Amino acid sequence: MSERLGKCAKVTVDDIPTIWGRTVWSASHRVLIGTSMSAPFPILFITATRIGDAVLSSGLIKRLADEIPNARFTIVAGPDAAPLFPAVPNLARVIVMEKSKSGSHWFELWQKVRHTKWGLIVDLRGSGISRFLSTKRRAIHKKSGQPTHKVLEAARVLKIEDEPAPPHIFTNPDVEAYADELTRGSGPILAMAPAANWVGKTWPVERFSQVAMKLLRGYGPMAGGRLMVLGGPGDEKLARGLKDVAGKGFIDLIGKADLLTAFACLKRARLFIGNDSGAMHLAAASGCPTIGLFGPSDERLYAPWGPHTRVVRGPRSYEEIRAVDPAFGQALCHMMDLPVETVVSAAKDLLKATEPANA
Repeated sequence: MSERLGKCAKVTVDDIPTIWGRTVWSASHRVLIGTSMSAPFPILFITATRIGDAVLSSGLIKRLADEIPNARFTIVAGPDAAPLFPAVPNLARVIVMEKSKSGSHWFELWQKVRHTKWGLIVDLRGSGISRFLSTKRRAIHKKSGQPTHKVLEAARVLKIEDEPAPPHIFTNPDVEAYADELTRGSGPILAMAPAANWVGKTWPVERFSQVAMKLLRGYGPMAGGRLMVLGGPGDEKLARGLKDVAGKGFIDLIGKADLLTAFACLKRARLFIGNDSGAMHLAAASGCPTIGLFGPSDERLYAPWGPHTRVVRGPRSYEEIRAVDPAFGQALCHMMDLPVETVVSAAKDLLKATEPANA
Protein backbone atom coordinates (compact mmCIF):
# COMPACT_ATOMS: atom_id res chain seq x y z
CA MET A 1 0.00 0.00 0.00
CA SER A 2 1.37 3.42 -0.91
CA GLU A 3 -0.65 5.17 1.78
CA ARG A 4 -1.04 4.02 5.36
CA LEU A 5 -2.80 5.59 8.26
CA GLY A 6 0.48 5.68 10.13
CA LYS A 7 1.81 8.21 7.62
CA CYS A 8 -1.14 10.61 7.81
CA ALA A 9 -1.08 13.68 10.01
CA LYS A 10 -4.83 13.42 10.62
CA VAL A 11 -7.21 10.50 10.66
CA THR A 12 -10.52 10.72 8.87
CA VAL A 13 -13.63 8.66 9.40
CA ASP A 14 -14.38 7.89 5.77
CA ASP A 15 -10.73 7.22 4.93
CA ILE A 16 -10.57 4.07 7.05
CA PRO A 17 -12.43 1.74 4.66
CA THR A 18 -10.87 3.54 1.69
CA ILE A 19 -7.36 2.66 2.79
CA TRP A 20 -8.06 -0.95 3.76
CA GLY A 21 -7.41 -3.10 0.72
CA ARG A 22 -6.59 -0.16 -1.55
CA THR A 23 -3.50 1.84 -2.54
CA VAL A 24 -4.85 5.37 -2.70
CA TRP A 25 -7.40 7.53 -0.94
CA SER A 26 -9.03 10.69 -2.13
CA ALA A 27 -9.05 14.02 -0.35
CA SER A 28 -12.69 14.31 -1.33
CA HIS A 29 -13.51 11.55 1.15
CA ARG A 30 -11.89 13.25 4.15
CA VAL A 31 -14.02 13.89 7.17
CA LEU A 32 -11.60 15.02 9.85
CA ILE A 33 -12.07 13.61 13.31
CA GLY A 34 -9.38 15.82 14.83
CA THR A 35 -7.16 13.11 16.28
CA SER A 36 -3.43 12.99 15.68
CA MET A 37 -1.78 9.65 15.02
CA SER A 38 0.14 9.95 18.30
CA ALA A 39 -3.07 9.80 20.33
CA PRO A 40 -4.58 6.39 21.14
CA PHE A 41 -7.32 5.28 18.77
CA PRO A 42 -9.63 3.09 20.87
CA ILE A 43 -11.25 0.19 19.04
CA LEU A 44 -14.00 -1.96 20.51
CA PHE A 45 -13.87 -5.32 18.75
CA ILE A 46 -16.80 -7.64 19.50
CA THR A 47 -16.04 -11.12 18.25
CA ALA A 48 -17.62 -14.54 18.35
CA THR A 49 -18.55 -16.90 21.15
CA ARG A 50 -17.16 -20.04 19.47
CA ILE A 51 -13.45 -20.63 18.99
CA GLY A 52 -13.65 -21.45 15.29
CA ASP A 53 -15.63 -18.33 14.38
CA ALA A 54 -13.29 -16.16 16.45
CA VAL A 55 -10.25 -17.61 14.69
CA LEU A 56 -11.76 -17.07 11.24
CA SER A 57 -12.36 -13.37 11.92
CA SER A 58 -9.10 -12.80 13.82
CA GLY A 59 -7.33 -11.43 10.76
CA LEU A 60 -9.36 -8.23 11.08
CA ILE A 61 -7.47 -7.41 14.28
CA LYS A 62 -4.16 -7.88 12.49
CA ARG A 63 -5.30 -5.67 9.62
CA LEU A 64 -6.45 -2.94 12.00
CA ALA A 65 -3.22 -3.13 13.99
CA ASP A 66 -1.17 -2.82 10.80
CA GLU A 67 -3.17 0.08 9.37
CA ILE A 68 -3.73 2.03 12.59
CA PRO A 69 -0.45 1.94 14.55
CA ASN A 70 -1.94 3.83 17.49
CA ALA A 71 -4.95 1.52 17.77
CA ARG A 72 -5.77 0.35 21.27
CA PHE A 73 -7.98 -2.72 21.39
CA THR A 74 -10.72 -3.75 23.76
CA ILE A 75 -11.83 -7.22 22.66
CA VAL A 76 -15.14 -8.76 23.67
CA ALA A 77 -15.40 -12.54 23.30
CA GLY A 78 -17.19 -15.54 24.74
CA PRO A 79 -15.54 -17.60 27.51
CA ASP A 80 -14.23 -20.24 25.09
CA ALA A 81 -12.76 -17.80 22.57
CA ALA A 82 -11.38 -15.16 24.95
CA PRO A 83 -8.07 -17.02 25.59
CA LEU A 84 -7.15 -16.43 21.91
CA PHE A 85 -6.45 -12.75 22.46
CA PRO A 86 -4.14 -11.93 25.43
CA ALA A 87 -1.12 -11.41 23.15
CA VAL A 88 -2.80 -8.90 20.81
CA PRO A 89 -0.56 -5.81 20.56
CA ASN A 90 -1.77 -2.60 22.16
CA LEU A 91 -4.41 -4.51 24.07
CA ALA A 92 -6.36 -2.52 26.63
CA ARG A 93 -8.32 -5.51 27.91
CA VAL A 94 -10.29 -8.60 26.99
CA ILE A 95 -13.88 -8.61 28.20
CA VAL A 96 -15.37 -12.07 28.62
CA MET A 97 -19.06 -11.92 27.76
CA GLU A 98 -21.11 -14.91 28.75
CA LYS A 99 -24.54 -15.18 27.14
CA SER A 100 -27.59 -15.05 29.36
CA LYS A 101 -31.01 -16.30 28.36
CA SER A 102 -32.52 -12.95 29.25
CA GLY A 103 -30.11 -11.05 27.01
CA SER A 104 -28.81 -9.05 29.97
CA HIS A 105 -25.22 -9.69 28.85
CA TRP A 106 -25.55 -6.83 26.35
CA PHE A 107 -26.61 -4.38 29.06
CA GLU A 108 -23.75 -5.54 31.26
CA LEU A 109 -21.31 -5.01 28.37
CA TRP A 110 -22.75 -1.55 27.71
CA GLN A 111 -22.13 -0.61 31.33
CA LYS A 112 -18.47 -1.63 31.00
CA VAL A 113 -17.72 0.26 27.78
CA ARG A 114 -20.09 3.24 27.71
CA HIS A 115 -17.65 5.73 29.26
CA THR A 116 -15.14 5.44 26.40
CA LYS A 117 -15.32 7.60 23.28
CA TRP A 118 -14.49 4.97 20.69
CA GLY A 119 -12.71 5.62 17.44
CA LEU A 120 -14.19 2.50 15.87
CA ILE A 121 -16.59 -0.24 16.95
CA VAL A 122 -16.41 -3.53 15.05
CA ASP A 123 -19.36 -5.73 15.96
CA LEU A 124 -19.16 -9.19 14.41
CA ARG A 125 -22.28 -10.31 16.26
CA GLY A 126 -24.45 -7.78 14.48
CA SER A 127 -25.97 -6.38 17.65
CA GLY A 128 -27.33 -2.89 18.17
CA ILE A 129 -25.04 -1.97 21.06
CA SER A 130 -22.94 0.46 19.02
CA ARG A 131 -26.00 2.67 18.56
CA PHE A 132 -25.93 3.36 22.28
CA LEU A 133 -22.19 4.11 22.46
CA SER A 134 -20.13 7.11 21.48
CA THR A 135 -18.03 6.26 18.42
CA LYS A 136 -16.69 7.95 15.31
CA ARG A 137 -17.35 4.94 13.14
CA ARG A 138 -19.25 1.65 13.25
CA ALA A 139 -18.62 -1.57 11.31
CA ILE A 140 -21.49 -3.97 11.94
CA HIS A 141 -21.83 -7.52 10.68
CA LYS A 142 -24.80 -8.27 8.46
CA LYS A 143 -25.89 -11.74 7.44
CA SER A 144 -25.15 -12.67 3.87
CA GLY A 145 -27.98 -13.70 1.60
CA GLN A 146 -25.82 -16.37 -0.04
CA PRO A 147 -23.58 -19.01 1.56
CA THR A 148 -20.32 -17.14 2.15
CA HIS A 149 -17.14 -18.27 3.84
CA LYS A 150 -16.77 -16.77 7.30
CA VAL A 151 -13.44 -15.12 6.42
CA LEU A 152 -15.05 -13.30 3.51
CA GLU A 153 -18.11 -12.48 5.61
CA ALA A 154 -15.86 -10.88 8.21
CA ALA A 155 -13.94 -8.99 5.51
CA ARG A 156 -17.16 -7.39 4.30
CA VAL A 157 -17.61 -5.78 7.69
CA LEU A 158 -14.54 -3.64 6.98
CA LYS A 159 -15.19 -3.48 3.22
CA ILE A 160 -12.02 -5.42 2.40
CA GLU A 161 -13.57 -8.43 0.65
CA ASP A 162 -11.30 -7.79 -2.36
CA GLU A 163 -8.33 -8.39 -0.04
CA PRO A 164 -9.67 -10.48 2.86
CA ALA A 165 -7.62 -10.71 6.02
CA PRO A 166 -6.49 -14.30 6.65
CA PRO A 167 -6.86 -15.58 10.22
CA HIS A 168 -4.04 -14.43 12.48
CA ILE A 169 -3.38 -15.30 16.11
CA PHE A 170 -0.79 -13.33 18.08
CA THR A 171 1.54 -15.10 20.50
CA ASN A 172 4.51 -13.95 22.58
CA PRO A 173 8.04 -15.24 23.28
CA ASP A 174 7.00 -17.09 26.43
CA VAL A 175 4.31 -19.03 24.58
CA GLU A 176 6.70 -19.87 21.74
CA ALA A 177 9.37 -21.04 24.19
CA TYR A 178 6.87 -23.30 25.95
CA ALA A 179 5.76 -24.73 22.60
CA ASP A 180 9.40 -25.48 21.79
CA GLU A 181 9.65 -27.36 25.07
CA LEU A 182 6.47 -29.35 24.51
CA THR A 183 7.42 -30.38 20.97
CA ARG A 184 11.11 -30.99 21.57
CA GLY A 185 12.33 -34.16 19.90
CA SER A 186 13.10 -35.61 16.51
CA GLY A 187 10.82 -36.63 13.69
CA PRO A 188 7.95 -34.82 11.96
CA ILE A 189 4.80 -34.18 13.96
CA LEU A 190 1.39 -35.44 12.87
CA ALA A 191 -1.20 -33.39 14.76
CA MET A 192 -4.72 -34.73 15.28
CA ALA A 193 -7.84 -33.33 16.91
CA PRO A 194 -10.37 -36.18 17.14
CA ALA A 195 -12.96 -34.23 19.15
CA ALA A 196 -15.81 -31.98 18.01
CA ASN A 197 -18.64 -30.11 19.71
CA TRP A 198 -21.25 -32.63 18.58
CA VAL A 199 -21.24 -36.39 18.00
CA GLY A 200 -22.74 -35.84 14.55
CA LYS A 201 -19.49 -34.43 13.16
CA THR A 202 -17.05 -36.56 15.14
CA TRP A 203 -15.16 -39.12 13.08
CA PRO A 204 -14.53 -42.30 15.15
CA VAL A 205 -11.26 -42.19 17.09
CA GLU A 206 -10.48 -45.74 15.89
CA ARG A 207 -10.26 -44.38 12.37
CA PHE A 208 -7.95 -41.58 13.44
CA SER A 209 -5.77 -44.32 14.91
CA GLN A 210 -5.73 -46.26 11.65
CA VAL A 211 -4.77 -43.16 9.68
CA ALA A 212 -1.97 -42.38 12.12
CA MET A 213 -0.59 -45.92 11.80
CA LYS A 214 -0.60 -45.74 8.00
CA LEU A 215 1.25 -42.43 8.03
CA LEU A 216 3.72 -42.96 10.89
CA ARG A 217 4.63 -46.64 10.70
CA GLY A 218 6.46 -48.86 8.24
CA TYR A 219 6.87 -47.16 4.89
CA GLY A 220 4.37 -44.40 5.60
CA PRO A 221 5.23 -40.88 4.41
CA MET A 222 5.85 -39.73 7.99
CA ALA A 223 7.57 -42.91 9.20
CA GLY A 224 9.45 -42.33 12.44
CA GLY A 225 7.41 -39.27 13.20
CA ARG A 226 5.52 -38.28 16.30
CA LEU A 227 1.81 -37.93 17.07
CA MET A 228 0.46 -34.82 18.79
CA VAL A 229 -3.16 -34.89 19.97
CA LEU A 230 -5.18 -31.80 20.81
CA GLY A 231 -8.48 -31.32 22.61
CA GLY A 232 -10.14 -29.73 25.59
CA PRO A 233 -11.01 -30.90 29.08
CA GLY A 234 -13.21 -33.98 28.87
CA ASP A 235 -11.53 -35.30 25.72
CA GLU A 236 -8.86 -37.26 27.59
CA LYS A 237 -10.27 -40.65 26.65
CA LEU A 238 -9.61 -39.82 23.00
CA ALA A 239 -5.92 -39.45 23.76
CA ARG A 240 -5.86 -42.90 25.34
CA GLY A 241 -7.23 -44.33 22.11
CA LEU A 242 -4.29 -42.90 20.15
CA LYS A 243 -1.37 -43.22 22.54
CA ASP A 244 -0.31 -46.71 21.47
CA VAL A 245 0.14 -45.61 17.87
CA ALA A 246 3.19 -43.45 18.58
CA GLY A 247 4.60 -44.94 21.77
CA LYS A 248 7.35 -42.65 23.07
CA GLY A 249 6.68 -40.21 20.25
CA PHE A 250 3.32 -39.23 21.70
CA ILE A 251 2.63 -35.58 22.56
CA ASP A 252 -0.56 -35.30 24.60
CA LEU A 253 -1.92 -31.75 24.72
CA ILE A 254 -5.54 -32.64 25.51
CA GLY A 255 -6.68 -30.52 28.42
CA LYS A 256 -3.06 -29.52 29.09
CA ALA A 257 -2.40 -26.63 26.70
CA ASP A 258 -4.29 -23.36 26.43
CA LEU A 259 -5.34 -22.08 23.02
CA LEU A 260 -2.25 -19.96 22.40
CA THR A 261 0.08 -22.79 23.37
CA ALA A 262 -1.81 -25.23 21.16
CA PHE A 263 -1.59 -22.76 18.28
CA ALA A 264 2.15 -22.34 18.76
CA CYS A 265 2.62 -26.12 18.87
CA LEU A 266 0.65 -26.48 15.63
CA LYS A 267 3.13 -24.15 13.93
CA ARG A 268 5.70 -26.87 14.54
CA ALA A 269 3.61 -29.71 13.08
CA ARG A 270 4.08 -31.17 9.60
CA LEU A 271 0.42 -32.12 9.09
CA PHE A 272 -2.90 -31.70 10.89
CA ILE A 273 -5.98 -33.92 10.55
CA GLY A 274 -9.13 -33.18 12.48
CA ASN A 275 -12.90 -32.79 12.54
CA ASP A 276 -14.49 -29.44 11.78
CA SER A 277 -13.63 -27.68 15.03
CA GLY A 278 -11.81 -24.77 16.58
CA ALA A 279 -8.61 -26.83 16.56
CA MET A 280 -8.90 -27.29 12.79
CA HIS A 281 -9.13 -23.53 12.26
CA LEU A 282 -6.21 -22.94 14.64
CA ALA A 283 -4.14 -25.40 12.63
CA ALA A 284 -4.91 -23.68 9.34
CA ALA A 285 -4.19 -20.27 10.87
CA SER A 286 -0.82 -21.54 12.09
CA GLY A 287 0.24 -22.40 8.54
CA CYS A 288 0.32 -26.13 9.22
CA PRO A 289 -0.95 -28.16 6.23
CA THR A 290 -4.48 -28.95 7.34
CA ILE A 291 -7.06 -31.58 6.45
CA GLY A 292 -10.56 -30.93 7.73
CA LEU A 293 -12.97 -33.86 7.97
CA PHE A 294 -16.47 -32.75 7.07
CA GLY A 295 -19.92 -34.28 7.22
CA PRO A 296 -22.80 -32.23 8.67
CA SER A 297 -20.80 -29.00 8.21
CA ASP A 298 -20.97 -26.66 5.23
CA GLU A 299 -17.49 -26.21 3.78
CA ARG A 300 -18.70 -23.18 1.85
CA LEU A 301 -18.83 -21.42 5.22
CA TYR A 302 -16.32 -23.28 7.37
CA ALA A 303 -13.61 -24.85 5.23
CA PRO A 304 -10.15 -24.37 6.75
CA TRP A 305 -8.72 -21.17 5.26
CA GLY A 306 -5.38 -21.07 3.49
CA PRO A 307 -3.43 -22.39 0.50
CA HIS A 308 -2.31 -25.58 2.24
CA THR A 309 -5.69 -26.85 3.38
CA ARG A 310 -8.06 -29.55 2.17
CA VAL A 311 -11.63 -30.59 2.93
CA VAL A 312 -12.38 -34.32 2.93
CA ARG A 313 -15.85 -35.80 3.20
CA GLY A 314 -17.59 -39.08 2.46
CA PRO A 315 -19.85 -39.70 -0.55
CA ARG A 316 -22.70 -37.58 0.83
CA SER A 317 -22.86 -33.81 0.43
CA TYR A 318 -23.78 -31.44 3.22
CA GLU A 319 -27.25 -31.06 1.70
CA GLU A 320 -27.78 -34.83 1.60
CA ILE A 321 -26.85 -35.18 5.25
CA ARG A 322 -29.07 -32.29 6.24
CA ALA A 323 -32.00 -33.90 4.45
CA VAL A 324 -31.71 -36.83 6.87
CA ASP A 325 -31.26 -34.67 9.98
CA PRO A 326 -32.74 -31.21 9.16
CA ALA A 327 -32.24 -29.70 12.61
CA PHE A 328 -28.93 -31.48 13.26
CA GLY A 329 -30.33 -32.59 16.57
CA GLN A 330 -29.97 -36.35 16.33
CA ALA A 331 -27.43 -38.13 18.53
CA LEU A 332 -26.14 -39.83 15.43
CA CYS A 333 -22.68 -39.77 13.85
CA HIS A 334 -22.93 -38.54 10.27
CA MET A 335 -19.27 -39.31 9.56
CA MET A 336 -19.40 -43.09 9.35
CA ASP A 337 -19.32 -43.14 5.53
CA LEU A 338 -15.94 -41.38 5.40
CA PRO A 339 -13.39 -44.17 4.74
CA VAL A 340 -9.93 -44.32 6.26
CA GLU A 341 -8.33 -44.68 2.84
CA THR A 342 -9.91 -41.44 1.62
CA VAL A 343 -8.28 -39.55 4.47
CA VAL A 344 -4.93 -41.31 4.05
CA SER A 345 -4.91 -40.51 0.33
CA ALA A 346 -5.66 -36.84 1.01
CA ALA A 347 -2.90 -36.75 3.63
CA LYS A 348 -0.33 -38.19 1.24
CA ASP A 349 -1.32 -35.75 -1.48
CA LEU A 350 -1.08 -32.75 0.85
CA LEU A 351 2.26 -33.90 2.25
CA LYS A 352 3.62 -34.16 -1.26
CA ALA A 353 2.21 -30.78 -2.28
CA THR A 354 3.78 -29.07 0.75
CA GLU A 355 7.10 -30.87 0.74
CA PRO A 356 9.95 -28.45 1.50
CA ALA A 357 12.04 -27.54 -1.52
CA ASN A 358 15.25 -28.77 0.14
CA ALA A 359 13.76 -32.12 1.22
